[in-house]
Amino acid sequence: MNIGIWVLGDQININQAALQSCAEKDNIFVIMIESLEHIQVRPYHQQKLVLIWSAMRHFAVELRQAGWQVTHTISTDFETPLKHWIETNQITELRVMKPNDKPFLEVIKNLQIPCNITIIPNNLFIWHETEFQAWARNRKRLLMEDFYREGRKRFKILMNQNKPVGEKWNFDKENRKYPKGKFNTPETLWFKPDEITREVINQVKNLNFTKYGEIEPFRWAVTRQQALQVLDNFIQNSLPNFGDYQDAMVTGEETLWHSLLSPYINLGLLHPLEVIKKVESAYHNQQLKLNSIEGFIRQILGWREYMRGVYLLMDDEYSQSNWFNHKHPLPEFFWDANKTDMNCLHQVLIQVQNTGYAHHIQRLMVLSNFALISGISPQEVENWFHAAFIDAYDWVMQTNVLGMGLFADGGILASKPYAASANYINKMSDYCKGCVYNWKEGRRKKEEGRSGATPRRRQTQAVRPSDDDSCKVMLTKRGNTHQERSKCMGTQTPTNYKHHVDGGVLNPKDKGNNSPACPFNYFYWDFLARHRDKLKSQGRMNFVLANLDKMDSEELENIHLKAEQWHSQKTSCRSQGIINN
Repeated sequence: MNIGIWVLGDQININQAALQSCAEKDNIFVIMIESLEHIQVRPYHQQKLVLIWSAMRHFAVELRQAGWQVTHTISTDFETPLKHWIETNQITELRVMKPNDKPFLEVIKNLQIPCNITIIPNNLFIWHETEFQAWARNRKRLLMEDFYREGRKRFKILMNQNKPVGEKWNFDKENRKYPKGKFNTPETLWFKPDEITREVINQVKNLNFTKYGEIEPFRWAVTRQQALQVLDNFIQNSLPNFGDYQDAMVTGEETLWHSLLSPYINLGLLHPLEVIKKVESAYHNQQLKLNSIEGFIRQILGWREYMRGVYLLMDDEYSQSNWFNHKHPLPEFFWDANKTDMNCLHQVLIQVQNTGYAHHIQRLMVLSNFALISGISPQEVENWFHAAFIDAYDWVMQTNVLGMGLFADGGILASKPYAASANYINKMSDYCKGCVYNWKEGRRKKEEGRSGATPRRRQTQAVRPSDDDSCKVMLTKRGNTHQERSKCMGTQTPTNYKHHVDGGVLNPKDKGNNSPACPFNYFYWDFLARHRDKLKSQGRMNFVLANLDKMDSEELENIHLKAEQWHSQKTSCRSQGIINN
């Protein structure tokens, strides 16, 4: 009897369950498949395709060196090469570790192949699927904080017997600082593409269907050894100050103190528990600040595991959640950052366009926040996130975008919508200083910049600097400031950048007192007014909603008119062909 093992593209780990199910390697055959049909479901970021395919090819080499019989193939679909491989090697049983994404599980179940298929439980998470289901059973609420504390106890992470280290479970209030004045961010660890990766880059360049984003420079790790180096670099250079500034957004500073680990954990190159153990060990050995350690561990042990558990718990209808009934189409500038004159959106979107990455607050409080308050279709937003981000998969984007970012599930996952005016963005970034819009116009004096407390953390994220040689020299010198770095990061708004749709000039020096109100402000108040009845049911929103009582009907009508005019302008531009994808 010959056994076949199909290793999927996000299960790249020598200890993954399907490989570990075979005690001996005799009569065991392994296959890895790159399907061209599968990557045409949406216009994926080119660097995401390069990362996954290069990591797969490097892993195939690693498996062969370890004595496995490995077939790696590129095909139109999955079924055709599987049938040929099964028949050639006389395979009687195909073993596959359970995929993280529900749609792909259905793909496997619907395969018409001449052997039995055995689905083996996934072991690349800390909590097994059945364990999360047991925890969730009979609970009136599925709060992440409850789940996180249970995880700390169960896996004995940052615990002093039965109590949390530091006498508190959560140090989030200490993690909301903005780095003022001159500051030095740690050096980022990147890698030059080797021969295998260069081959993949050329292949992706030549694909004749729609893709997104820039493909070069490509600097991501593609092997476990490189991913471990990124982890060690983060612990030594970034972790000490990670907690304080993890919410900050600074022009030209794409990585700040973030870890860049989420793509590698999601691929399987790193196991989440090994990452946590190394970080906890660094806390004890190096006496690092507890708010940094706890904040980072909460992102993985708490938020990442929780998101996956809720995703698996929900039925298929969850993907169509739209509690606010938002139907506006996704603006074209999400696909082309130069088509917006809002500087915060431009900075984050050009960063995503160039790298496939942005950190959690950029995703939540700029991109998702704008989509939420402006009423964009949740399904279009989630599809864009899935396509654009290098660490995005169905299991992590549905819950993060629909549940957390857009509150489209009506509160199944989050306890309130994370809606904010320009006040929050101005507080946590320098984006407003370089914008044609005035962040102060249209805001209430006593308004709350963000509707509620700091959000539960997403997994740790960061992005890369540009590949300009002159910048590389500067970035390797110690003592450089964020102002110096911004000159060569490629994310600053161009001086006198003329926006061909809205007509604004994005030059801070030209912005006078008569600058128009920031769209975040009128969208924010219009969102609260439009959905007041629904939001009343969310107890944490009542304080914010009370501000609407101080606004007369004429003011609210004017705000609504501005919001409608914004959408009307975008629709008109599309119909006239002014905006093109």
